[in-house]
Amino acid sequence: MDQNIAKGSGFLKVTGILMIIGGSLSIILSLISFAGVAALSYLAEVSMGMLYAACALSLVCAVVELIAGIVGVKNCKNPEKAGICIVWGVLVAVLYIISTILSSVGGGEFNIVSLLIGLVLPVLYIIGAFKNKNA
Repeated sequence: MDQNIAKGSGFLKVTGILMIIGGSLSIILSLISFAGVAALSYLAEVSMGMLYAACALSLVCAVVELIAGIVGVKNCKNPEKAGICIVWGVLVAVLYIISTILSSVGGGEFNIVSLLIGLVLPVLYIIGAFKNKNA
C-alpha cells in the first residue's frame, strides 16, 4: 500500500470514528433537549417555537456528523470515494458555522475560540479525505 494512501486512510478513519462518537452523543443530547423544551413548554404554557427549531437544527447537525463519520470509516481505504467524504466533511463544517451564527443571532455570545475548536474535527476529516484522494 502506498504510504500516502496509508496516511490519508488512517487520518480519515480516526476522524471518522471521532465523528461517529460525537454524532451519536449529540443525537442523544438533542433528544434530551427536545424533552426538556417540551417539559418547559408544558410548565410555562408559552410557545417554544425557537427552542424547538434550535433542537431540530442540533439533531440535523448530529445526524449529518454521524453519517459523515460512517462514510469516512467505510471508505477510508478507497481513494475513489474520497470526494464523497470531502462533501460530507464540508457539510458538517458548514452546518457547524450556521449553528454558531444562529446561536449568536439568537442572543448567544459569539466565541471565535469555540468556533475554531468546533471546526477542528471536520477540517481534519477533510484533510484526511484530500490526502486519500491525492494518494
